[in-house]
Amino acid sequence: MDHDLVIRGGTIIDGSGGAPFQGDVAVKAGRITAVGQVAGRGAEELDAGGLAVTPGFVDIHTHYDGQATWEHRLQPSTLHGVTTVISGNCGVGFAPCRPQDQDRLIRLMEGVEDLPFPVLKAGLPWNWQSFPDYLDSLSGRAFDADIGLMLPHAALRVFVMGERGANSEPATAEDIAAMAAIAEAAVRAGAMGFSTSRTLNHRTSDGQPTPTLTAAEDELAGIAAALGRAGAGVLQFVSDFGDPVAEFAMLRRLCETSGRPLSFSLAQSPRAPDGWRVLLDLLSEATAAGLPMKAQVGARPVVVLLGLDLTLNPFSLHPDWQPLKGASPADQARALADPAFVARLVANPPEPGNALGTALLHRWGDMYRLGDPPCYEPLPETSLAAEPMRRGVAYEQVAAEWLCGDGGNGMIYVPFLNFADGDLDAVHAMLSHPDAIPGLSDGGAHVGMICDGSFPTTLMTHWARDRMGAKLPLERLVKAQAHDTARAVGLHDRGLLAPGLRADINLIDTAALRLHAPQVVHDLPAGGRRQMQRASGYVATLVAGQVSYRDGVATGALPGRLLRS
Repeated sequence: MDHDLVIRGGTIIDGSGGAPFQGDVAVKAGRITAVGQVAGRGAEELDAGGLAVTPGFVDIHTHYDGQATWEHRLQPSTLHGVTTVISGNCGVGFAPCRPQDQDRLIRLMEGVEDLPFPVLKAGLPWNWQSFPDYLDSLSGRAFDADIGLMLPHAALRVFVMGERGANSEPATAEDIAAMAAIAEAAVRAGAMGFSTSRTLNHRTSDGQPTPTLTAAEDELAGIAAALGRAGAGVLQFVSDFGDPVAEFAMLRRLCETSGRPLSFSLAQSPRAPDGWRVLLDLLSEATAAGLPMKAQVGARPVVVLLGLDLTLNPFSLHPDWQPLKGASPADQARALADPAFVARLVANPPEPGNALGTALLHRWGDMYRLGDPPCYEPLPETSLAAEPMRRGVAYEQVAAEWLCGDGGNGMIYVPFLNFADGDLDAVHAMLSHPDAIPGLSDGGAHVGMICDGSFPTTLMTHWARDRMGAKLPLERLVKAQAHDTARAVGLHDRGLLAPGLRADINLIDTAALRLHAPQVVHDLPAGGRRQMQRASGYVATLVAGQVSYRDGVATGALPGRLLRS
């Protein structure tokens, strides 16, 4: 045969941002060999008539650091056309690590990314100490997508500084030099870059702030300079941007002095609903000056999902709920179906002043029922607060009814970022910015609270097809999720359908493409549970020329490998 595989007669959206066109794609030895009208036959041929043919998607903000050590499938991301993931973001991860610090890093990951301690304790093999050892431990494993790893600042800080690092004490010159040397060696060994967190939202499961929260600029500059000496790797930041001008100025200096590309998380906060505009203006100034800086933007609101089989529900703090905390979701649903029990919940609320209750669990006007298919841009009149006004019942009664839906698997959707205006117009503006790229899906993390590994499908459906307001062209969104994300982390061999590049490809029925509601599955080590979200419409996904999924079902092929920068 002339080719290993030929995709015939599809609508090619090649990742360049150009107009779609009809044509074929030929593959040999894991690479694209021709795009257009392909002569000759393939050992396998796929009929793409009526389908979009796109590059595989590249998700640069995930947390599969642990899952990749015990699992071969990087789901849920790979159920959404993703063929490359980058993990180790937000400054958290498991290498480098001394044996005595293993539990400390697990508690940090548990607190920051909602990955339960028993799951990580049972699942992680800990057959490494240094970061190069960690890469080597993954290099022999096969996956359903390629995976690259960032060097996490928290692990690095604790490895060098011990208790001082965990307690956020200032780093000495000797500490900085040691961290810089490890960072340079990690990047030379294949780390995709360095990540850090500067947000109060990131805490250990014991409530302690992330060790990197107050790291001074000289510490960050020393590590960034090490990447500059290596001539490889990117810098990734999560920050509260309490003083956006000053914080961005520091990021700009780090990018300027190190010469390395830098990205930061960008979202609309309800505390400063227009703060994102300031940061985009500063970003435009920096990129106009030639600096390689990008903003990572989520495709929809960042949300917490509440449910009986999830980490939290609206009654988690109620005194009368405490005896039910260890009960099964079915038993909890039976209790909520009792009007007398709900009346006790209403009459005996949690103690006032609880920050969690105020910030999340009792924000009735910001709660929505998550349907199937889920609606991520709901109208205000569909909030939980609106229904009691119409029916004359308590908020808790409606919450109970929603949770009991779907056989006790009902979920309540609480947006806390990107929804301050009650719509996604701010996200539209962010996604439209030339220096913004899709990110922040957190695939592999927040297993009991958030399920955003499906961001790529939201881009292809909500933003290209379904939204009532302003949309974005499909070809632009494909470019953003494939080409632009790949280039942002230094990957130049993928993200485009072009001869010579890697044959990571999606065949998508764009008319039928839809998200399904998340479901709870218990398939983690130690019987741990997580949320899994699937989609319909991905007819085939290819990784390195091999079909890894057909109609959303894994084929058994595991062509993905560890990426080294």
